[in-house]
Amino acid sequence: MKIVVAGTGYVGLVTGTCFAEAGLNVTCVDIDENKIKKLKNSEIPIYEPGLQPMVERNIKKERLFFTTNLKECLHGSEVVFIAVGTPPDEDGSADLKYVLEVSRHIGKYMSNYLVIVTKSTVPIGTAYKVKTNVQEELDKRGSNLKFDVASNPEFLKEGNAVEDFLKPDRIVIGIDSEDAEKIMRKLYKPFLLNGHPLLFMDIPSAELTKYAANAMLATKISFMNEIANLCDTLGADVNKVRIGIGSDPRIGNKFLYAGVGYGGSCFPKDVKALIRTADYCNSSLEILKAVEKVNEQQKDILINKIKSHFKGEIKNKTFGIWGLSFKPETDDLRDAPSIEIINKLIAEGSKINVYDPVSMEASKKILGQKVHYGNNLYEVLNDADGLILITEWSEFRLPNFVMMEKLMKNKVIFDGRNIYEPSEMQELGFTYYSIGRKTLIPK
Repeated sequence: MKIVVAGTGYVGLVTGTCFAEAGLNVTCVDIDENKIKKLKNSEIPIYEPGLQPMVERNIKKERLFFTTNLKECLHGSEVVFIAVGTPPDEDGSADLKYVLEVSRHIGKYMSNYLVIVTKSTVPIGTAYKVKTNVQEELDKRGSNLKFDVASNPEFLKEGNAVEDFLKPDRIVIGIDSEDAEKIMRKLYKPFLLNGHPLLFMDIPSAELTKYAANAMLATKISFMNEIANLCDTLGADVNKVRIGIGSDPRIGNKFLYAGVGYGGSCFPKDVKALIRTADYCNSSLEILKAVEKVNEQQKDILINKIKSHFKGEIKNKTFGIWGLSFKPETDDLRDAPSIEIINKLIAEGSKINVYDPVSMEASKKILGQKVHYGNNLYEVLNDADGLILITEWSEFRLPNFVMMEKLMKNKVIFDGRNIYEPSEMQELGFTYYSIGRKTLIPK
């Protein structure tokens, strides 16, 4: 089976590579000639565990190809996935210009029946726009070629995307024809051997499902952050509350961790887009508006604790930052809380040293020369007035506290992810601030 994936960003590259791993003939297309040249040499533009060796393996097995020529690779293909970016527009809605541009090119160049699948996260009605564009281009050619459009939203978690694709918890497909359903069943058959559900539905429902899923997860995060802030006021422990409510199977224990807010390429963008979709329909998603507001406010929680500890005097204070990416196992800095926290501290006159296991190069494009970049987690603590932990990378969980004590000017830790135990920090002689738990002063 031969398929095409238009777009070699995060979703497109993972999608194409994993289909190739299942034995399909896959061609990934992108207009960026430099990126395609690197991909042909197995150089991938993102950090995603397990992806690079899989790309290399499938190139060698001649199942995975990269090109800038969409026309050439469409011939003989059965399915083409549109997996280009949908960045937020000025009003927060999804910008569909890349999706619609690809759809027009497909209409210009297709030479046989195709199932055209929107894989990018797109609002309701996008599949209809894609269908209209393709048909208009076929009409210009005087062609009577048949095609179908389907919606197949992705549910990939950065840092675990390969595993999520190969062993999905569900596959959602929106279709409006039996031919499209037959081909999509065939396409996903290798991924159903372990009983993973394949859910067919109408196209609008499929388009909304991705937004609704991310909005629900974002809601859980903001809810727990509000509970954590209440715990700070009442003297309760948010970790104990989390365990208490997470043991209820109706609630579940995932996405109940308090912190400095969500970030990344999906949650912020998708929450905004869903809110704008509702507004456009003269509806109003009040809960989601509150979720978004809480998330923005949560990024100030650590700064408020820092300023309170130093009695408002943080000018010329030096802070070591552990963790820049919005979550572990990725180098993605899109809407990462770290960037906003760092910029606000710099605006207050603080000096910042930063370290992250994988996103140092990416951060230089955003932060430039405003910060000092450390080579390891200890270097950034040299003569530091405090440690600020923002991303819970595994290498931060059991650091050498004795070495930290020798390096730091002040033994104070501001933990934005609650990865240490307050009582242990107290015993080690650190003043330890976290989210939604009591601050313990060394005895």
